[in-house]
Amino acid sequence: MTQRGRATRPTGRPRGGEAPRGGDATARRDRLRAVIEPVVSRAGYDLEDLSVSRAGRRHVVRVMVDADGGINLDAVAEVSRSVSVALDDAEATGGDLLAGEYQLEVSSPGVDRPLTLPRHWRRNVGRLVKVTVRNAAGLPGQRGDQPAGDRQVTGRIVEADDDRVVLEADTGTVTVAHAELGPGRVQVEFNRLDEIHESDEIHESDEIDDEDDVEDEER
Repeated sequence: MTQRGRATRPTGRPRGGEAPRGGDATARRDRLRAVIEPVVSRAGYDLEDLSVSRAGRRHVVRVMVDADGGINLDAVAEVSRSVSVALDDAEATGGDLLAGEYQLEVSSPGVDRPLTLPRHWRRNVGRLVKVTVRNAAGLPGQRGDQPAGDRQVTGRIVEADDDRVVLEADTGTVTVAHAELGPGRVQVEFNRLDEIHESDEIHESDEIDDEDDVEDEER
């Protein structure tokens, strides 16, 4: 869901040169997060990602939200409207957030989003994932003479909580603490494509008119 807005205040950069690109981008994202995250939380969702890029003279603010049970298109639209109002209010009362025009895009995560937090694993119970397990001593299928180390495991998530994840792999059941898990990747199962499409990323966006290519400023 896309909203458009305009920042009307000056950038606040000193005359004679621009602020360093990296530091300025990080500070800009922090200011945006301070405005956006409380709005998303009050709506009952988690802010999964916030990024800013450039499309010609316009900033593009991308906000990714999610919740237990997923988030539908109507909810994405409502969050988009609330965030847009909050950004406008912040610009009017608190000074510069983004100089010039900006475009706001609110979406939900797709299946290609890596699983990095306990809530990500919990929300994908039942799905097949591939993950690197660190210090993988004693996993099913590992020979006794194999040294402990990183091992890639593919299995279905059968249980997940704030402490550990239980995977059903070909070699047996694997229980792993979150601290030992690398980023998990959901595996597309062709016999379950209908399910994947129904719960895949919800994202509506207006076409950007500028001829300039979109370049990431920050992630």
